[in-house]
Amino acid sequence: MNFKDFFLKKSAKTAGKLALAASLLLPALAPATVQAEATKSDVNRVMRDNHLAGAVLLVQNGSVKTVNYGYAWFGRRMKNGSYNVTYPAASLQKVVTGAMLVQIMNEKNHTKQQFSQYTKISRWYPKLKNARYVTVGNLLTHTSGYRTPGSESNRHKNLSENKAINWVIQKINGSWQYQTGSFNYNNSNYILLAGIIRKLTGHSYAYNFKHRIVQPLGLAHTSLRHDIPWTQSQAVSYAYLWQRKYQRPVSLPKSVASQIPGAGNMCTTPIEYYEIMLALQNGAILNQSDFKYLTHLKARKTTYSGGMYMKRDGKVKSAFGAIMDEHYGTYVQLTADNRNGIIMFVNERSQTEQQLKGLTFGLLQKIQPGTFSLN
Repeated sequence: MNFKDFFLKKSAKTAGKLALAASLLLPALAPATVQAEATKSDVNRVMRDNHLAGAVLLVQNGSVKTVNYGYAWFGRRMKNGSYNVTYPAASLQKVVTGAMLVQIMNEKNHTKQQFSQYTKISRWYPKLKNARYVTVGNLLTHTSGYRTPGSESNRHKNLSENKAINWVIQKINGSWQYQTGSFNYNNSNYILLAGIIRKLTGHSYAYNFKHRIVQPLGLAHTSLRHDIPWTQSQAVSYAYLWQRKYQRPVSLPKSVASQIPGAGNMCTTPIEYYEIMLALQNGAILNQSDFKYLTHLKARKTTYSGGMYMKRDGKVKSAFGAIMDEHYGTYVQLTADNRNGIIMFVNERSQTEQQLKGLTFGLLQKIQPGTFSLN
């Protein structure tokens, strides 16, 4: 059996496994009978009419179907959905970092390293500005007040995790910051969390990611940017310009990815990201109680907590990701029980975040009318 045949067989097996897992997850929250349906034709129409390219996973009543449109690498005529393509997840990684921290929190309970959402981060960063006021929960909810403009500006160097974290510390210490407790979405919070994971475990973020996420779930197309195997290719991002597709090609450089450990250096596929979403509640990574803890932290000032926005009174969860100077757009919106929703990894677009969400909302309305959030 060649590699491509193996991948196609594994993908079919994975899709069946995910459908079964979704059907078993949170039975008490099972949705009402679906009254509409989003089809592959609907997705293709949205992608075609709006000059998009990418990979989409539709989740409807516990069943999943993938829709791939356009090229992942136009120069090589490599199509989206090809067996060797992976996509930058951007900020969709943040919930994974949060989940790893909650895992460690559970492991350290009743030990000298015990900590909680209320623990001040001065324990790990004694020389960081305002660290004696900022809690773990503040970092997880972007309410630390920290701001570090330029975290995604290409410095053209492949940084170690330690150097990336130290850059954030130096930037915070050397510049004006918002008041602790105020919401400011910023990569620095999750880069600092990656540093806390390192300090608590004695291992790199990359090691923890591999041993806590990738290996336990058996993920074949999920890795950190610098660990993408030679048998796989990162999708190239493109802009639609001058009524022409596949313009201004740009990929996520290793250098930029190395600057944002824990905040945006993960690559994956829609179907494997869905498997992660299931694992955050079915006990493979976290259980339902752990996930509720992560997404309902006391420090939150918005619906954002632990890497996701909890919308519609917690009935749906969502996150959006993009990388500065590139054209990727990643978006997830799922019901709380993971049985309905969409995961979209776009590698060509001209739309803003809100415009892309608006296009996706039309598909979500077909999946389960009146359930999802526009924003």
